[in-house]
Amino acid sequence: MRNRFRHVIVASATATAFTVLGLGVTAVTGRAQGTGQPQVSYRAPRTADGKPNLNGIWQALNSANWDIQGHAAQPSPFPELLGAIGAAPPGQGVVEGNEIPYQPWAAAKKKENFEKRLAAESFADVYNRNGGDPEARCYLPGVPRATYMPFPFQIVQTPKYILIAYEYAVASRTILMDSAEKSPVESWMGWSRGHWEGETLVVDVTDFNENTWFDRVGNFHSDALHVVERYTATSPYHLQYEATIEDPKVFTRPWKMSMPLYRRIDKNVQVMEFKCVEFAEPLMYHSLRKQTSK
Repeated sequence: MRNRFRHVIVASATATAFTVLGLGVTAVTGRAQGTGQPQVSYRAPRTADGKPNLNGIWQALNSANWDIQGHAAQPSPFPELLGAIGAAPPGQGVVEGNEIPYQPWAAAKKKENFEKRLAAESFADVYNRNGGDPEARCYLPGVPRATYMPFPFQIVQTPKYILIAYEYAVASRTILMDSAEKSPVESWMGWSRGHWEGETLVVDVTDFNENTWFDRVGNFHSDALHVVERYTATSPYHLQYEATIEDPKVFTRPWKMSMPLYRRIDKNVQVMEFKCVEFAEPLMYHSLRKQTSK
């Protein structure tokens, strides 16, 4: 009886906490009626040119890099070797509706990606650069994945350009704020053009190659990927991030992911270097190593 009563108290307290938190979030980042866009009561500090100041070091705190959809905890791909090290944490997902609208062939391809993500055959041919999880190869993570990898990134803002420097793989990209210049080539991080809509930085990203995934479970895209990002300050310490994904070669319709980003306020915080190429070389080029005699 005592245990039942305790469970009732815990459940009631949890429900009350969720209600209070939910009201708090709604007050800051509710949706404008009929528009579907964030309705923000917070007004960010301004830069010299009068735009919202998003400068700083930010980081996502979720498990989207493992799986952008809701998922339970998963064992390491090599539990006999690693035990609990390398296990995937659970997550509620960041995809709106928790559904990715794959075309039938693409749904099958996603399943194959997962099954072969770290298989030896995926990395056996040193001349095949597309097998297995691109993260294992230390490829640039692409957009939007760079935003929610478990590494911080820094926004450096000027009137004409916004630089985003990522800790992972020392990746970076420049957002052109007043240029119609076209991309000279397709790339992992795409080609970014930005503009302001009130408190929100809107970034249109095109000209991707097809060599990145959205996460470690094989969610993927083609070279027709088009991403529209929205960065909105909701407090001095939070950004609301949204990414609308469109790829007519892979998906049946556009879809969206969203998440909060948190300002890093550690003492002397800075973006460090995570140069992972040297960590990937034994996996990718082991067959080219000179065999030493015993």
